[in-house]
Amino acid sequence: MPSAVGGSSRIVAGVEFGDERIAQSLRSGLERVETMLMQACSSDDLTLDQAAKHLAQAGGKRFRPLLVLLASQLGRPGSVDVDKAAVVVELTHLATLYHDDVMDEAEIRRGAMSANARWDNSIAILAGDYLFAAASILVAELGPEAVRIQAETFQRLVTGQIQETVAAPEGVDPIDRYLQVLAGKTGSLIATSGRFGAMFAGASPDIVTAMTEFGEAIGMAFQLSDDLIDITSEEEDLGKATGTDLREGVHTLPMLFTLADPSSDERLRALLQSGPLTEDAPHREALELLRNSHGMSQAREVLGQYVERARAQLALLPEGVPRESLEALVDFMQTRSN
Repeated sequence: MPSAVGGSSRIVAGVEFGDERIAQSLRSGLERVETMLMQACSSDDLTLDQAAKHLAQAGGKRFRPLLVLLASQLGRPGSVDVDKAAVVVELTHLATLYHDDVMDEAEIRRGAMSANARWDNSIAILAGDYLFAAASILVAELGPEAVRIQAETFQRLVTGQIQETVAAPEGVDPIDRYLQVLAGKTGSLIATSGRFGAMFAGASPDIVTAMTEFGEAIGMAFQLSDDLIDITSEEEDLGKATGTDLREGVHTLPMLFTLADPSSDERLRALLQSGPLTEDAPHREALELLRNSHGMSQAREVLGQYVERARAQLALLPEGVPRESLEALVDFMQTRSN
């Protein structure tokens, strides 16, 4: 993952910050985290070493460690415990990706062959388990409160995964269910990222609470913006295939809004109800109709609501450069899917 884009010293992980000192602190922190992450993924067994490092070496946004480091700016940044906490959340995230790819029978992850495709399902599952174990070792060094928080986060992650896997019970609103899934699978770990960053930097309890709530809201915005980008971006801009959710028959928020509205475009509703759109012609048609649909507008409104929730938590923080830097992250989240 490049630490700067376009040569600007104030851009870190794709986000432009207003303060060069903060940007440099974040960049240095991410470099330390990357080194520690690779060490945590290592094994004396060659196959396990290669499999466990596979996704970490493929890159990624490192959004969760970035948030840990950003939240730490509200206290005493730069401590070893803050770095360990950043590695814990990224290890946990990576581990879930291995298991997700097995469940989804995915062949590509982060532009590279998935672990289950390169080796097999058993190796991928065990590599994910190894990363969970590595995260547990590190979090144990952070103390019993951190262990409890990590366990509660893991519970929410698993609950979200099960809710995504099993059809919603009769009478449950599919849109509410989808947002529940996102809160478990994505919001929970990003909430813990904000919490850990403030907590291990010695910030006050009020700031820790605000950063936990901020993380939950920005985590939801992060995933919703990803869903919109999959629809709105062109392949040459994104650097990978777009409309993958349509190809796989996954109904994200814009599609769910479309299906819930009887007045939506009949052709689009029929295409969405037909299952995975693996053929190019109907896929292109559905993508174009979806881009101009009311469902997209409704999904953008929901994204905006989570962005405003995040901003409301930032308003509780003391004024200064750290808060401004978090506001820059929110700005980035709001504009990345436009």
